Amino acid sequence: MTLRLTDLAPNFDAETTQGKINFHKWAEDSWVVLFSHPKDFTPVCTTELGSLQSIKPEFDKRNVKIIGLSVDPVADHIKWSEDIKEVTGYKPDYPLIADEKLHVAKLYGLLPGSTSGSSKGRTAVDNQTVRTVFVIGPDKRIKLLLTYPMATGRNFLEILRVIDSLQLTAKHKVATPAGWKQGEDVIIVPAVKEDEAKKLFPKGWKTVKPYLRFVKQPVGKDKIDLSSVPPRL
Repeated sequence: MTLRLTDLAPNFDAETTQGKINFHKWAEDSWVVLFSHPKDFTPVCTTELGSLQSIKPEFDKRNVKIIGLSVDPVADHIKWSEDIKEVTGYKPDYPLIADEKLHVAKLYGLLPGSTSGSSKGRTAVDNQTVRTVFVIGPDKRIKLLLTYPMATGRNFLEILRVIDSLQLTAKHKVATPAGWKQGEDVIIVPAVKEDEAKKLFPKGWKTVKPYLRFVKQPVGKDKIDLSSVPPRL
């Protein structure tokens, strides 16, 4: 199954480190980061899960739930969590899905639908495509998907930045330019004509090109200072 932006995130039932869940019911009306990793007890993923836990309070502030996914059993997830704490100083307190039958991995297009068998005997290389981050909105639709190679650790501060943009642009008729951060100027979307723009942005804007108009970030969303966030591990 191939998933694209705006697709409905498939629902599923699964065992996790925090018990059995129905994904859509668990998500409720929150934003969700669903991130997958190829295998427990692997070096890059160990640093990633600790890094994510270190900034989990920032996701909580944004009404974002975090859930991990791999094809390993719950017992391995629990044992590995102790290693993560030892290595990074942070023990994951978000649920980790145990997808031993490969159902969720295939449902989300992380493994070919024709993949047979279970997780038993599979190596990290066998599962190397299970390296995708999904950001899912309260409407259960996919807002972002990023797939990383096994040798490249993920930067979850970038995921936070994207979520800030997604939440802002979902509420206001703006887009965010390259490298945008909270508090910086944004772009009025082209669909907003001059008369409407005057009502929405009465303090004015800067026109660079007819299709490129910069404006101060709209109010209505608390600014969150990332300067206090721990550095990436």
